[in-house]
Amino acid sequence: MANHLQDSKKKCNFAGKIINNQMKHISIHKLCLLIVMCFLLGQTNINAQKTMPRLVQNGNEIIRVNPEKPTQIQYSTSGGRMWSTRYTGTSCGEFIDLIIYKNELIAATTKGIYYSTSDGRMWSARYTGTSCGTFQTLMDNGNELLAQTDKGLYYSTSSGRMWSKRR
Repeated sequence: MANHLQDSKKKCNFAGKIINNQMKHISIHKLCLLIVMCFLLGQTNINAQKTMPRLVQNGNEIIRVNPEKPTQIQYSTSGGRMWSTRYTGTSCGEFIDLIIYKNELIAATTKGIYYSTSDGRMWSARYTGTSCGTFQTLMDNGNELLAQTDKGLYYSTSSGRMWSKRR
């Protein structure tokens, strides 16, 4: 761990030199924090984006992806003080993001878009194509569902059944 901390310090010092020369609007403290966060998340590429799945409110429950086991969906009825497992399985891949859209719980996973009409107890495939790339985040945009993927921004007017690239 000490070697990793020393490496992080070296990266921070190097990053500070870059900031002084090119990006004066970012503080050294913020960049060092970013480097440490990347280290803790196991990322070696600082430019890689890793997003934390959102918590979704569903009635009196909060539903989330288990941060330690992304193949699990958890729920809390205590405002997040205690969590219980609602779903565990690998058929959907790893869960990346969740959203409630038109009375369904929709998930971006490593295998595509999945949906649940049972508050996350059971999941069905909605879109498993590969042309959009890997789904990263989902957003309710009124009459369309938006998805950020590693290939850009996509939208769906069919609750995630078909996707088109936003131009």
